[in-house]
Amino acid sequence: MHDKSRPGSPRRRRAALALTAAAVAVGLAAGVTALTLSAAAQPTGTAGSGLDPRITAIMDKPGYRHAQWGLLEVGSAGKVIHSMFPGQFFIPGSVTKLFSVSAALNALGPGHRFTTPVYAVGQRQGTTLAGNLVLVGQGDQSLGGRTTPSGGIAYTNIDHGDANALPGATLTPQDPLAGLDALARQVRATGIRQVTGNVIVDDRLFGMSAMKPNPTPLMINDNLIDLLTSPGSGPGAPATLSWRPQVAPYQVTSSVRTVAAGRATDIAISTSADGTRISLSGTIAANAQPVLRVSDITDPAAFGRTAFIEALARAGVSVTATPTGPNPVAQLPRSYPGDPRVAAYTSPPYGDYARFILKVSSNIGSNLAICQLAVTAGSHDCADGFAVIRSFLQRAGIDPAQVQFADGRGDDPVDRVTPQAAVQLLRYWMTTPYAAQFRQSLPILGVDGSIYYSCTSCAAKGKVFAKTGSRIGGDYVNGRYSVQAKSLSGYLQAGNGSFDVFFLATNGAVAANAEAAALGTGDDLASIAAILQQDAASG
Repeated sequence: MHDKSRPGSPRRRRAALALTAAAVAVGLAAGVTALTLSAAAQPTGTAGSGLDPRITAIMDKPGYRHAQWGLLEVGSAGKVIHSMFPGQFFIPGSVTKLFSVSAALNALGPGHRFTTPVYAVGQRQGTTLAGNLVLVGQGDQSLGGRTTPSGGIAYTNIDHGDANALPGATLTPQDPLAGLDALARQVRATGIRQVTGNVIVDDRLFGMSAMKPNPTPLMINDNLIDLLTSPGSGPGAPATLSWRPQVAPYQVTSSVRTVAAGRATDIAISTSADGTRISLSGTIAANAQPVLRVSDITDPAAFGRTAFIEALARAGVSVTATPTGPNPVAQLPRSYPGDPRVAAYTSPPYGDYARFILKVSSNIGSNLAICQLAVTAGSHDCADGFAVIRSFLQRAGIDPAQVQFADGRGDDPVDRVTPQAAVQLLRYWMTTPYAAQFRQSLPILGVDGSIYYSCTSCAAKGKVFAKTGSRIGGDYVNGRYSVQAKSLSGYLQAGNGSFDVFFLATNGAVAANAEAAALGTGDDLASIAAILQQDAASG
């Protein structure tokens, strides 16, 4: 999700954010050297000479009068096709995720799996553990909550993480508590039926960061409570509410009422100071589809502890400790050299997580990538992950001075990227054995991800693979919307099975309303990309 400070009603505010989702499902081969542009093909121009007139007509729209456009398109042989301000910084929005996730793919490897263990710390007395069960968070983003029967990661085009900002967010069918249930069954399979000590979450893998949303070593349901409201039997009737995951002491109430078909659907959320009491209010139209909202899990470690105790109970393992309350970290051992591992949950490969993160533009997942990078460098401080990104860029032949990041998602005010850096990153992937998988994992124009709604019947449908980004805020002086950034970067299917790479962005545009800011500018960039693709295919 992006900047929420914008004019208009809550409903219009939710519609104002552009869709940003994409994926990458592949890894980076160690030791592969990135392609660089030849000296004769260095993008030195600062004007869009040779642009298709249809593109200049879009760039000349009134909303872009004071905006800055950036464009760099490079053919498969390294020839520069179009170049507008290739070395200038642009606000990238969620295009930043291409960098954070690529670095994590390099450091972890696409086949890396997160193994979340449970240790029995104490003495076994028959079926009783006189001691503590410790669940050790290992940075698995979903812990089984999105795992499909085939072992992949489930996602939707508009993910629940964007439910408070974007209309149309939907849930995947998987149970968010599936991984904890699997761990609990394993504990019982070892013969343990009772735990007379405590259950503790070990969340020492990395500490809190300044990034928002803040990732944690143990995450259940992306650290979110899902709240799904459906219309009641008719106007005036109470709306129907379902929510998940249902874990003590969280409680949800709703006073949302059904209104006549065609009237406004406007649902607000309020929470207690500790986040465990959630209330919904407002209206939902009788003909509306179910409306998803989310509320933050404010103490993920305590939540995970309670959720695991409840899972143990479902599996037939009783725990004498109080199930709710703070996570008792003071009881954690320094390490587990002699303690038996009584359960472990193994995740899908990181390549699947990378695909999910970029397909849905998962903000917490891309920030988690920064913390995971820090861990690979032997640090518990998430901020140390940025040095790993720098090293990755240097090895990939990309000048680190052409990017600046303070998070993994692209929402920090300092985040910047040059078109040349983005294009070089994309061309780097083309030198690896994973080029096709990486390309296919990006949103596909008119098909899926954040550009599924654009160009659904045009000739370029299915032939543009690109990550989107946006930053939208309020222009209160003029009563309109400020499109601080719209960006699109990826691959264009050209002739003979080849692909051009491109970066396209506009910074400083304006829009009269939420729909124009979020969807109209997104359609404009998608239209430009479609024209570029058709020109590349015909040339």
